[in-house]
Amino acid sequence: MINKEMAKDYLERSLRCLEEAEISFSKKDYAGTVRRSQESLELAIKSLLRSLGVEYPREHDISEALIAERNRLPEELAREVDSLSPLVRELASLRGPAMYGYEREGIPASRAFKEEYARNVLATVRKHVKSIEAVLRKIL
Repeated sequence: MINKEMAKDYLERSLRCLEEAEISFSKKDYAGTVRRSQESLELAIKSLLRSLGVEYPREHDISEALIAERNRLPEELAREVDSLSPLVRELASLRGPAMYGYEREGIPASRAFKEEYARNVLATVRKHVKSIEAVLRKIL
């Protein structure tokens, strides 16, 4: 189902999550940076898929849906799928640790992620989210 209102809402929330990721990074909250970056990317992709009428799985790892719908994506985004889908998968797997840490090992979230990793995640997610936003602003 195409629902432009839902797609717009997802996009706006994606951009807010990206802002929150940037704030987290500036405060040296690297786990928060990873978590909010993941949420931003997930919402941006779900906004894109919703705008195309794609019913995606109700889960955080939507990499397979992205791959399956590659041919329906605008060309500039279809080119990003090969780099985007592994990132979506990786970040979805880190949602829990970014919130709770590695409880069995006794590692809190605040020690689970290094500055360099958080910086790279944030920069890569920002690039993808801004690409998706540019496309969606034309159609929403």
